[in-house]
Amino acid sequence: MILDGIERDPMHDEVFWTESGRLKINQLDSCYYRVRSAADLDHVRLHDLRHNFASHAASMSETLPMIAKLLGRADIKMTARYAHLDDASVMETCEAIGAALRMVLAPE
Repeated sequence: MILDGIERDPMHDEVFWTESGRLKINQLDSCYYRVRSAADLDHVRLHDLRHNFASHAASMSETLPMIAKLLGRADIKMTARYAHLDDASVMETCEAIGAALRMVLAPE
């Protein structure tokens, strides 16, 4: 992983920081663009990372209120847009429900 190869500063818990401390939100974009370019990921937006994070949390059966909190959102309506399930998860759940219904309706 790319971040594993970066030496951590013992005085900063944050990934992106300045000598004066935590980056302010308006400083994050320029720092992110430099890191993104260095990693040859120019096509990846911060929004994409946020969306991906929420989708992975949803696929791990995390609740929408928890995902909203992790994303710093008060309203779960917007979180629901981020946290969609992929088709494989939907199909697995559908198959499991079908198997449970078969057991109830036609036990062997």
